[in-house]
Amino acid sequence: MSSPAERSAGTIYQQVQASPEFRAYRSRLRRYVFPMTAIFLAWYLAYVGLACYAPEFMSIRVVGTITVGLLVGLGQFVSTFLITTLYVRFAEREIDGPTAELRARVEQAEVRA
Repeated sequence: MSSPAERSAGTIYQQVQASPEFRAYRSRLRRYVFPMTAIFLAWYLAYVGLACYAPEFMSIRVVGTITVGLLVGLGQFVSTFLITTLYVRFAEREIDGPTAELRARVEQAEVRA
């Protein structure tokens, strides 16, 4: 059984969530994920918008049978891989360490309980 002091502080998960380390971790993650998501969605919607409302532009031939639409469509795949690569680098640099520390803290508390 937990003591009254432990119950008033909440579970270990609530304690970790209320900690300054977790807030900094969550803020760091949000500062990366939200802008990247917005950039990706804007790029995707621009492609869809151009395909729907500017078919003449999208059908301009660049080289042979290669059109602007094809290049923009391929750019969607390239940008997805680029975003994934950037996120993996970001996660290794900024997220993995704090995640391991927070996880160790939770696991230590569970072992003691």
